[in-house]
Formats: sequence, C-alpha cells, structure tokens
Amino acid sequence: MKKITLLFSALLTVFAFTSRSQTKTVATGQASKQPEQSRTFFPHNWVRGYTDFSVAPSHNEPDLGRCAFPPAGGAASTCTAYARYLLSGYIEFQPIGRTPARHFFLFFEPKFSFGRNIPQFTYTASMSPIAFDRSIGIGFQLPKNFELRATQHQVDWLGRYSKPLGTGDLRTNGPYGLYATFGVRWSFGGYGRQGAPADY
Repeated sequence: MKKITLLFSALLTVFAFTSRSQTKTVATGQASKQPEQSRTFFPHNWVRGYTDFSVAPSHNEPDLGRCAFPPAGGAASTCTAYARYLLSGYIEFQPIGRTPARHFFLFFEPKFSFGRNIPQFTYTASMSPIAFDRSIGIGFQLPKNFELRATQHQVDWLGRYSKPLGTGDLRTNGPYGLYATFGVRWSFGGYGRQGAPADY
C-alpha cells in the first residue's frame, strides 16, 4: 500500500504544478491572438492523460487469471481474485517543446483491481486490493500521426495476494504476465493530437 500511496502523491504533485489558469489579452475591445511560441522546457500540455473508474456488476467480474475455476473449496475457497472495481488511467509526459527532442515522450498506464468474489458462489461489494497492473514506456512521434513505442508491462499482486492462497491459487504472474514490446501506433481522426506540443 505504501507504493500506491507514493504513486498517487507523485501524480497529484505533477498535476498541481502543471495546472495554470488561462487568460485572454483584450486590446481595444477585441481579443488579440498571437502565434503561440512553444517553450523549450515544460510547454503547454506537457502532461496529459485521463483516469477511469469502472464497476463490474455481479456475474461479470474480470478474471485476473490468479484463481482456478471452479474453485476446489467452493464458496469457502481462499482465492477470490475476481475484481469488482477497476481504477485505471493513462498519462504522457512530453517535457521538451523545441528541438528534435520534442518528439520524444514518456507514458505510464496504471490499472488497480479491487474486489473479493468467487463466480457462482460469492458476490461481494468488497474493495480489497488485488493487483497493480502497469505499462510504462517511451515513444517517438513520427509524421502522419505515427508513433514508435517501447513498452514494458508488469503486475504486482497486492495485499493478501502477495502470498500463496492455497490449492485454488494458480500462482500466475498476473494478466499478460511480464513482457516488453516494440511497436508502431497510428492515430486517426485527430485522436490524441489535441494536447501534443510536438507537431510536425
């Protein structure tokens, strides 16, 4: 839980420092617009992303691949890693606004799973922590909305799931496991380009 608290504190600090009010300059009753000159470091919208909170209704809980099904102990099984709540997000950092280095960005995609359910046996509203699933990487913007991306993915089991949970526990290393990928992303229809300071 200390890691989660530190992560949330760091993210909130970044958001607090990057938020600033926007003002318009009014001259002779008309708004004057001057071409925006991007700053070399920490340009406008250098941090961007989103957060998402989801609730899975009963009989639809995400299976994190940790517990055997059907459980050996039925409703008494100690392996209950079927999530009820998902807290996720995506954040990009692009701190350089000029020079060719402006095309580089870092990204972080965390997902927290909470719950305590056994499909067909036990459905609860518990918010017990289950897993911290994250992807982190670096990207480079190319012309025509293409990006090169290097991503590393990892899952950490939280709370009681950091230890073995009996016979129903498959002891997996989380959804999709530990991996690294190199890929190309193409965005179309203007998606993802609104806040980026590094246009070609």
